[in-house]
Amino acid sequence: MLSYDLSDCQGPLYKSLYQFILQDIRQGRLKANEKLPSKRTLARNLGISTISIENAYDQLISEGYLYSVPKRGYFVSEIESIAELKPLALARQPVSKLLTETSAQEFFDFSSNRIENTSFPFSVWAKLLRETISQKEKELLEVSPCAGVRELREAIAEHLESFRGMRVNPDQIIIGAGTEYLYGLLIKLLGNEKLYCIENPGYKKLKQIYESNAARCTPVNMDEQGLSVENLRQVRGEIAHISPTHHFPTGICMLASRRYEMLAWANEDDGHYIIEDDYDSEFRLNGKPIPPLFSLDVFGKVIYMNTFSKSLTATIRISYMILPEKLAKLFYQKLAFFSCTVSTFEQFTLAAFIRQGYFEKHINRMRLYYGRKRARVIELIKKLLPADACTIIENDSGLHFILKLATEKPDKVVKEQLLQKGIHINSITDFEMNDENQNKHQFILNYSGLDLQLLPEALKELRACL
Repeated sequence: MLSYDLSDCQGPLYKSLYQFILQDIRQGRLKANEKLPSKRTLARNLGISTISIENAYDQLISEGYLYSVPKRGYFVSEIESIAELKPLALARQPVSKLLTETSAQEFFDFSSNRIENTSFPFSVWAKLLRETISQKEKELLEVSPCAGVRELREAIAEHLESFRGMRVNPDQIIIGAGTEYLYGLLIKLLGNEKLYCIENPGYKKLKQIYESNAARCTPVNMDEQGLSVENLRQVRGEIAHISPTHHFPTGICMLASRRYEMLAWANEDDGHYIIEDDYDSEFRLNGKPIPPLFSLDVFGKVIYMNTFSKSLTATIRISYMILPEKLAKLFYQKLAFFSCTVSTFEQFTLAAFIRQGYFEKHINRMRLYYGRKRARVIELIKKLLPADACTIIENDSGLHFILKLATEKPDKVVKEQLLQKGIHINSITDFEMNDENQNKHQFILNYSGLDLQLLPEALKELRACL
């Protein structure tokens, strides 16, 4: 006779009874084809209602653990290998520790590319979201087209024409939840058999993205003007993934001569394309933004990528790519079955944010703010670090610059010594994609998220390390 203690059970009794019987079956205490007590008998033995017994039995029958025979009763089903399935003995370690290796003592991070949360215009966004919900009830509940809602694509096209001088058909714009997702679409569109070339040094995650999509990927060395076209030809690259306006991590801005050289390479073969990542072009602190490579392209060879994660906040996972007309047509023929990965609520709200001028106002305000912050960071560096100890390598664009340290210590040693003091910093060599152990003594300062109150203490520790 089955006997279970149901006195301390929480919730419906039949669920607890179901769990007890299921556990006995899985652990082999109830054998295949073994008969279970009748509903009345088990109810009398456990002191509960027959309805609870019936509900538990019915659930086990629906899942295939029991079967019933008319006028005979309930029996345990014969399930092959059920006794061989045992849970793995895993070390109990918090998931957070598995995901990150961040030092618990770390108090300052020179390399974080996060932007300040206080800069996001919450009140404006909330107002526009309320208006969107009240005015677009029907549109919000319709399935978004594969490329994104038309209203947002038109707003982006209008913004690019006024802000970057780009004339774009909204049908060429594809909206996606983050550039990583869009890279995956591009690989499906262009083919993973092509050789994708990325900048070296560069963003290592790109290599992981391409390889995880079964695409061939190789790093190509850079010179002082950007990606080397000579090296690109040597490796027989077919797709060049570059960030010409503000390269990460070196900060190089590709000059006009190299841009036309890249376009000439792209036109040498029908299968050659350039992926232009313009991730933080809005933050050019002096003068107007540099025209993108896309605006110089007359051959239909440049795929333009940008994101709102850098200009608004990283948690708004809205990015877009602009395909040449030929590729746009191929996209709709080949990949139109993919659903847009961005919520219509966010798409319509962002469209209103752009069209009503709030995005341009936000960018202008943030450029002014970051310009002042950058100047303050440089002022503190010059004040607290000896002039012969470091050199600041600046660029007019983006939210980071390079600090070259006058030291003979290997880059790795400098990083380790600072980390012992709770300071995290990355060097250019961390983004080298070959096995050469180079020491350039150039370190990356992302100033967008720096805490200016803690910066002086961090700089003093850096001076002590030198």
